[in-house]
Amino acid sequence: MKQKENRVTVGGQAVVEGVMMRGPKAIATAVRKQDGSIVYKKRILTENNNKWVKIPFIRGIISLYDAMFIGTSELIFASNQAGLEEEELSDKQIGFTILTSVLVSIAVFMWLPSAVGGFLFPSNIVMQNLTEAIIKLLLFLGYIFGISFLKDIKRVFEYHGAEHKSIMNYELHKELTPKNAKVCTRFHPRCGTSFLLLVMLVSIIVFSLVDFILPMPKGNHLFMVLYKLITRVLFVPFVAGISYEFQRWSSFHLDNIFAKMIAIPGMWLQKITTREPDESQLEVAIVALKVSLGEEVNNATEVFVEKNKIKIQE
Repeated sequence: MKQKENRVTVGGQAVVEGVMMRGPKAIATAVRKQDGSIVYKKRILTENNNKWVKIPFIRGIISLYDAMFIGTSELIFASNQAGLEEEELSDKQIGFTILTSVLVSIAVFMWLPSAVGGFLFPSNIVMQNLTEAIIKLLLFLGYIFGISFLKDIKRVFEYHGAEHKSIMNYELHKELTPKNAKVCTRFHPRCGTSFLLLVMLVSIIVFSLVDFILPMPKGNHLFMVLYKLITRVLFVPFVAGISYEFQRWSSFHLDNIFAKMIAIPGMWLQKITTREPDESQLEVAIVALKVSLGEEVNNATEVFVEKNKIKIQE
């Protein structure tokens, strides 16, 4: 058995009828097709010598965009393989999709709470920020809770659970099998959903400090809302960088009380965003995990793509 210190960090993402895993050798996405067979796509990882990806805070910003771009690409691949749609998007189209999603998120989770807080308490910065924080959290948690009742999302959440269980199986040094993975916990401290919640909480603190450090210029309500929106958008990369470092540190120091406090809200949220998978779903997740680790699989077929190399970002 390998020693614990030799275990490399593996991350993943649930997709339509499958799982994407990012390991030291490759990014692999495995999908269960309608005929019951498993297919997978592999992107070989090469070392990235870019110094920026190793600098604290900046690496978090780069990793966030990288995860969004790759995640969108793999979601499209999974949908095609699962038979839900037949669509191929160029890198520019994927970038446009991400930009659109970001703009919608800014409108819903930044502009709307800020506008309501400013309208209700035009002359009280503390109450504005408190109202904004409450609305922001309610919108985020309400969205997650609401989509959890959708049939297709329930399946994605089951594969999300399969992703976590198979990674836990790997990190516990047990043979990678559906039976071994099934008894593992479906809650993981490095979960992307936990990261989103952490971003939300960090943004509340950072934006409140910004409002006190940079006093808002006098003007009408519309001007003040636009001013707050612009300052928030400008500080989003800063928030992402801080959140990334917090989660990175806390996931490896869960014996620390402060780290546990950071991880607990995200672990609670995973009770909604993950569901117990069956062994067929765990089988798919393990295929993706093994391929990402550079291991051979004999229960799945590889699907080749033209652009199969990307640079690794730590």
